[in-house]
Amino acid sequence: MRHPTLKSATRDDVFTDLLFNALLGFVFMFAVAFLMISDPKQQGDIESKAEMLITVRWPDNHPDDIDAVIEDPAGVLIWYYNPDSGLIHLDRDDRGVFADQVDVGGARYVNPINQETLTLRRIAPGEYVVNLLHYKAHYQESLPVTVKVERLNPEVSIVYYGEHAMVGTGHELTAVRFTLAADGSITDINQVQKSLLTRAQVNRK
Repeated sequence: MRHPTLKSATRDDVFTDLLFNALLGFVFMFAVAFLMISDPKQQGDIESKAEMLITVRWPDNHPDDIDAVIEDPAGVLIWYYNPDSGLIHLDRDDRGVFADQVDVGGARYVNPINQETLTLRRIAPGEYVVNLLHYKAHYQESLPVTVKVERLNPEVSIVYYGEHAMVGTGHELTAVRFTLAADGSITDINQVQKSLLTRAQVNRK
């Protein structure tokens, strides 16, 4: 005849083993699930780093079309015809009020801001030339256009800010030229004029 105390102890051992195995299985499944969770910061990870930002603006709601034309140290032009060189990217080609209206649900929305922006994605030593082209003029009066060049890393700082008068269709001028060193320092900021469109065609749009 079995001893009652021994029988109770055996039942307790079986229950403890089952509980331990269930807990072990739960911990294992939790660990697997945790490993399968992807970092949301890594999803759709697009390289968005920029070293410099060039902003060209003219009066809001103005119909004129101003183009930014940038020459990089290799002599490559970045503008409407070539918006991405791998080094510099034209984020938006603003054409005045053209294409600034959108109809949503029967309502018309207008973006009044006239602005072109370009980003320099990495440090490439050499001279950069920032030109403006008055592609399309609607009035005889001159048009004020501001150009801002900002260094973004390691902190935001203004390299150049100035206002320029564009005086009619086809008018091109050099807003600013600067030299970028390998360490990111900027020297020789000047406005010596250099035409960039002698190598480009402007009969577009």
